[in-house]
Amino acid sequence: MVKSLVLSFCLLLSGMVWAKDEPKTVKIKTSAICGMCKARIEKNLGFSKGVKDANLDLKDKVVTVTYDGKKTDEAQIIETITKTGYDANAVPADQKGYDKLPACCKKDSKMKHE
Repeated sequence: MVKSLVLSFCLLLSGMVWAKDEPKTVKIKTSAICGMCKARIEKNLGFSKGVKDANLDLKDKVVTVTYDGKKTDEAQIIETITKTGYDANAVPADQKGYDKLPACCKKDSKMKHE
């Protein structure tokens, strides 16, 4: 009886070790307004550890990020976006990052965006 319990426990543990974690997905509202914004956000997120995919929909200004939850989390993804110079959900853009944006990418830009 004890042997079967120990064996069952070992099998359970080995299954947990070899179990593949599914990637997580998060949607984050941004202040992106043009194609350059899209390219900049997707590129910087692509360089972030654990991020598998990032796709910004300019119509609704939402970036969908697929990531490995063991390597990063939603807070780190938001930090990357804000340091890039864009608002992320309720977190305002980092001023240094915002100052580096091209004129067309700034929230107060008077340029026409399509």
